[in-house]
Amino acid sequence: MNEQSTELRETVRRRYATAALTVIDGAGACCGPSPVEVDENFGSALYDADERATLPAQAVAASLGCGNPTAVAELRAGERVLDLGSGGGIDVLLSARRVGPTGKAYGLDMTEEMLALALANAEKAGATNVEFLKGTIEAIPLPANTVDVVISNCVINLSVDKPAVFAEMFRVLRPGGRIGISDVVADDALASAQRAERGDHAGCIAGALSFAEYRAGLETAGLTDVEIVPTHAVADGMHSAVVRATKPIASSGR
Repeated sequence: MNEQSTELRETVRRRYATAALTVIDGAGACCGPSPVEVDENFGSALYDADERATLPAQAVAASLGCGNPTAVAELRAGERVLDLGSGGGIDVLLSARRVGPTGKAYGLDMTEEMLALALANAEKAGATNVEFLKGTIEAIPLPANTVDVVISNCVINLSVDKPAVFAEMFRVLRPGGRIGISDVVADDALASAQRAERGDHAGCIAGALSFAEYRAGLETAGLTDVEIVPTHAVADGMHSAVVRATKPIASSGR
């Protein structure tokens, strides 16, 4: 990894560590923790109120995503799910509930503070079918053909090596497995410099791929049936989008 990439990753880590500590420090306040979301395009408001009501307040407050991947992934009982960049654990806890006691939800995060928050939230929720892993989404610490579904909420755009992320998703998915992701995607007409003008890397804007780049990256990794559907604008020419794709049944992990 070059110096610029290392610096970008550390900037992202610091931002999310600070967000986790903000939630933890606010837990004892009279009205509970304050949400750390930036605006109405990101955060817990993108989840249904009845979903938020079933979760620990700190899991909701720590939500910084741009969608609700657990809804788009159409999770089923007994499935094994992996959340890339699991943060405070909101999507892992929702996934655990959807897959039930015969299934399992993994959360992967590189930030110690977020992992500590997620573990505390899982304990408060009484979730027994969850496991949180420390690591990066470019090098997932799970064997090949391990999970049925990979989800992620506005995290892949933060990666400094997206081809590695796509290859790792393909590797850990079982043949026939699928992805259900919420992420920020740019209009194809926007050059990288124009994306950077609309927001910084840690704010989920500058590092976003275009629709064509995202599709090409997933297909190069071996995923098929790629579908990228914008849901709402987060900046001029930048969209939160639902991303779906499948690992062919004839495939094996790489």
